[in-house]
Amino acid sequence: MTRWDAETAVVGLGAWGASALWRLASRGVDVIGFERFAPGHALGSSHGHARVLRLACPQHPGLVPLAQRSRELWSEMEDTGQERLLVVCGALTVGTENGPLAGGALRAARAHGVRVRTFSASALRFQYPRHTGVPHRHIGVYEPSAALIRPERAVRTAVALAEEAGARVLADCRVTRVEPVPGGVRLYTAQRPVRVRQVVLTAGAWLTGFLPELPLETVRRPLAWFRPYEPDSGFGPEEFPAFARELEDGRVLWGNGAEGGDGVELGLDDAGVAAKPVDPEDTDRSVTSQDWSEPARILPVRLPGLRPRPTRVALSTRTRTPDGRFLLGRPGGDARLVVAGGENGYGFALAPAIGEALADVVRGDAPATGLGFLSPDRFR
Repeated sequence: MTRWDAETAVVGLGAWGASALWRLASRGVDVIGFERFAPGHALGSSHGHARVLRLACPQHPGLVPLAQRSRELWSEMEDTGQERLLVVCGALTVGTENGPLAGGALRAARAHGVRVRTFSASALRFQYPRHTGVPHRHIGVYEPSAALIRPERAVRTAVALAEEAGARVLADCRVTRVEPVPGGVRLYTAQRPVRVRQVVLTAGAWLTGFLPELPLETVRRPLAWFRPYEPDSGFGPEEFPAFARELEDGRVLWGNGAEGGDGVELGLDDAGVAAKPVDPEDTDRSVTSQDWSEPARILPVRLPGLRPRPTRVALSTRTRTPDGRFLLGRPGGDARLVVAGGENGYGFALAPAIGEALADVVRGDAPATGLGFLSPDRFR
């Protein structure tokens, strides 16, 4: 008779994996978590100064229930872990009314009753004067309930709560191979093989190393901080909320108001080197001027008042899918394997509900919301 080392394993303890470990352990599942680095490391997608939780998810209306449940679970994580993780600040989305960004947020808000406020281009420029060069056909969608999340702190808190609930955690332990065997899975590590009945793969950028057939691509995502020329110049979190702004060429400029001495955090998705695929095994995170020169170039006409040279630059990665939606479920219906990947640059904020959904799949429970549109088999 096969002896199992645990009922379930979670491979990769970034935001999604740490949340899955917490939700599984809190339900009494015998679970073990593997992290090849240390929880809260800076080599994947689950780090940076802040992430934005919007309830009116522009990417797909079906994500709104996940966002709403995540808001509840982030608060529970704060209370239980005695850590401040959420900062309610509101968030602004700017783009065309029928477009994917502002239009998507507006459609999601209407479909699920999320309270938002809309602005015409002229009203937006008046309300938020730091945003200039907004085309007349663009609108603003402001969600007052949106919040910032502290990424590294959140990951470490989720792992700590999982351990308190009975999970075993192996940090600095790389799983090199996942081998399905009759009735379960064998995981190979540098120490010894580990045998479990089910495995949850939440390895982020390293996920294709286990399942190369998944349609995932890892790209570089620079983060840069720009300091205002003048103190008290209207770039604080209250007068300059977190935002995502569609540009005329389809790129998205996003950022958060200035906190502390680093300044305003900004990023430009799909710009220059940020759009180029990278090898996740290359842990070189050195920074060049290419990582910040394009956002800096457009500051004078989009966000005047910020110095063009950043005070700090950091690099993260994001793993994207062809349609911009997550992969979540059992590939091919395999009862031994659950996968979650393709966070597409916005999945961090939904981590607690993603983790809960993964726990539902592992236990065979009915999910709280329909997740068929995230099936990993939709590209087959």
